[in-house]
Amino acid sequence: MTASFILQNVMMTDGTVVDIVVENKKIIDIAPPGMGVGDQIIDFKKKVYVSSGWIDMHVHAFPEFDPYGDDIDEIGYKLGVTTIVDAGSTGADRIHDLVSNSKKAKTNVFAFLNISRIGLKQVDELTNLSWLNEEKLLKAAAANEDFIVGLKARISASVVGSNGVEPLKIARKFSKETGLPLMVHIGSAPPNINDVLDLLEKNDIITHFLNGKPNNLFDESGKPLPKLLKAIERGVHLDVGHGNASFSFKIAEQAKANGIHFNTISTDIYRKNRLEGPVYSMASVLTKFLHLGYSLQEIIDAVTVDAAKWLKKPELGRISTGDIANLTLFSVEDESVVLRDSEGEERNADQAIHVKGVVINGEYIEC
Repeated sequence: MTASFILQNVMMTDGTVVDIVVENKKIIDIAPPGMGVGDQIIDFKKKVYVSSGWIDMHVHAFPEFDPYGDDIDEIGYKLGVTTIVDAGSTGADRIHDLVSNSKKAKTNVFAFLNISRIGLKQVDELTNLSWLNEEKLLKAAAANEDFIVGLKARISASVVGSNGVEPLKIARKFSKETGLPLMVHIGSAPPNINDVLDLLEKNDIITHFLNGKPNNLFDESGKPLPKLLKAIERGVHLDVGHGNASFSFKIAEQAKANGIHFNTISTDIYRKNRLEGPVYSMASVLTKFLHLGYSLQEIIDAVTVDAAKWLKKPELGRISTGDIANLTLFSVEDESVVLRDSEGEERNADQAIHVKGVVINGEYIEC
């Protein structure tokens, strides 16, 4: 008989306590507490939550590129994240290397293909429009269709230079040709944020939507821009993408006050902001949203159910018998913690989320 193990006395986010039995990489039973049957018992004593494995929709997992790079497993399962989506670290020139790296990692990996063939080899990758090579992009997208989930366009001043919104217009064309949605990084002008919003369509993602830069999605009074509201009505998806410079407590509070809800919470993590902050980990970013007053269910849904839905991989966002076991185990601890946003503003919180372990493709690993 294949060895099996039981995650005993774990809490679902609705408070239900269960035993989850894993055998041959799959969930074979979800039983009442103490009733699971298996070879090895790991008893969490009703002190640890379980969710489907966390999904980080915006990471940089190509370690050769600096500053925006890191090792897959360092920002994946070791931080409680069972699936990462690289957000355009590589373009057509190097996407095959990212695919190769992913096959050597434990963490599940997908990617957005940078519309610039050089990717983040340089951080002004859209200043030269000749790097937006249609033939190479189409070939790379076709060769890696199970790996690439969308196209990435970083549309802010330091990236596009004098090209303004033109790279996004080209990205829109690439999107139509490939059938792949866009993830669009927003930041400092030019181009103006309203010109960016005009070009976004259903299932496109705005990442860094809570950034505190002058060219953000809220007006001087803290109200959402009318074109943001229209984009949301069209089905444009809002992603956090915390990063080094793209999350503001002030803007996050304005969003909450005006009912502008995140679709997914992501980290925009890479080596520097993992080690030095302000990101550190997915758990740290989720703690900030707990502090902002969102429910645990909302927060966890954003990195499980809702992310999996966008990826069109519902099995990654559920806990169900018969599925490959990808699970995150975490606690919510009463403790004093100082939280810092990308603007350097600090908040004192009284709760923190901590990862305790993962089940990654059927393998239990304590974190």
